[in-house]
Amino acid sequence: MKPVIHLKQATPLFLVVLALTCLWVGSAPKAIGVLPVQSVNVIYSFAGEEDGEYADTDLETDSAGNIYGTTVLGGDFGGGTVFRLSPTPNGWVHTVLYSFTGGADGGEPYKGVTLDREGNLYGSAVTGGSGSCEGGCGVVYKLTNSGGTWTQSVIHAFTGGDDGSGPGARVTVDRSGNVYGMTPTGGAYGLGMIYKIHQVPNGPLTFTVIHTFTGGSDGGSGSAGRMILRKGHLYGAATTGGNYGSGIVFELTPRGVGEWHFKTIYSFQGQPDGSFPYGALLFDRGGNIYGTTYYGGENGIGAVYELSPQPLGEWEERVLYSFQDGTDGNSPISNLVFDEAGNLYGTTSEGSLGSGTIFKLSPADGGQWTETVVHPFEGPPDGAFPYNGMVVDRFGNFYGATVHGGKNDDGCVYKFTP
Repeated sequence: MKPVIHLKQATPLFLVVLALTCLWVGSAPKAIGVLPVQSVNVIYSFAGEEDGEYADTDLETDSAGNIYGTTVLGGDFGGGTVFRLSPTPNGWVHTVLYSFTGGADGGEPYKGVTLDREGNLYGSAVTGGSGSCEGGCGVVYKLTNSGGTWTQSVIHAFTGGDDGSGPGARVTVDRSGNVYGMTPTGGAYGLGMIYKIHQVPNGPLTFTVIHTFTGGSDGGSGSAGRMILRKGHLYGAATTGGNYGSGIVFELTPRGVGEWHFKTIYSFQGQPDGSFPYGALLFDRGGNIYGTTYYGGENGIGAVYELSPQPLGEWEERVLYSFQDGTDGNSPISNLVFDEAGNLYGTTSEGSLGSGTIFKLSPADGGQWTETVVHPFEGPPDGAFPYNGMVVDRFGNFYGATVHGGKNDDGCVYKFTP
C-alpha cells in the first residue's frame, strides 16, 4: 500500500484509518485533457513555526470574506492552530486565533472549523483532552468570539470508550447550536461512532452517541468529511464496512426525543465501483449526492460518484469518472463543489506532476462527464498535496489548502479562479 500522507511530524490520521480497515454505469468517460494553467495564487504560505504547519484543513468563509482553518502542527506550543486570513487592500493578513497546547485543550486539529450564526467557531482535535489513549483521546472545542477576543473551551473530551476517540472529522452545527460529528475509532466496537452535543439555552451541554458503527452493513470508521444536515436529516460517509467492505453513505433521521434511525443508503462495491469514501458529500438542488472515493473506480485509483434518490426511497449510484493513470490525478480524499455553470471541481491528493491536482468535471452529452486537470500542483512555491477540497465564497472565489508546498514547504492556502 502506497502511503498517502507525506509526513514530517503530524499524526498519520489517514494512514491510521487505513490500517484499521486493512457500478460502473454507462460507457467510458471521454478522454481527459489538461487545460492551460488556470489562475491559482498562493495567498498565504505557512512558515512552520508559530503561524502553523501542515494545513490538513477544510476552509470556512464568513460574509466579510475572512477565511478560517486549522493547522495540525505549529503554533506557540507545537500542538496546532486555528487561524484566520483577512482580506485587505495590501493582501491577506494571517492571525492565529488559538494555539493548542496538546494538553487538556486538545492537540492536532484536523479538517478545520465551522462557524455558527453568532460567529463562534467549532472544531475537533484528535489528541489531547483526557482518556486512556496515548496522548489523549481528543476533544470537541468551541472558540467564542467576544468583540474580537477569542476564548477556547472544551465542550467534550473523549474517553476512548463508548464515546469514541480521535475525532478527525469536521463538525456540523445546526441553527440551535447543536454540534454533530464522527470519530474513526473508539465506540462500543472500536470502529467509531456518531455523536450529538445538545445545547440547552442557558443550560448544560449534553453529549449523546446517536450511532455506533459495527463494521457490518452500517459501515465503520466515520469519514473525515463534515456531515450534511438537510431537511432535518444527517448524511455522511463511513470509510469501511458495508455489504462489500468498501465503505458506505448513510442517512440519519430523527425519531422522537433523542432517537435517531440509521439507514445505509449505499454500500460501495469496490473496483470498478468506488471504495473508501473519505471526503464530505455534496447535494445539488435536485437532491442528488456527489462525492469521491480514494480507491476503486475502473483503475483502482479513485472515482467520482453520484447517488440519485428513487421514488420508493432507494438510491441509485453511478460512477461519473474513474481516474485513469495518475496523470489526470489520483487518490481523491476531498469534497466537491459546483460552479455557477454546473461543473464539478475537486482535488486529488496525488497524481499529475506528483503533488496532486485541481480537476474539473463537465457534464457532456448522454449523461457523461469530461474530466480536465485545471491545475497540477508543482510544489514550492506552489502548493503540494491537497488533502481537502475547496470552498466557494459568496463572490464565486474558490479557496483551498495544501499540507505541503508554499514558500517554505509547510503548507499554504490558495485562491483558484476558474
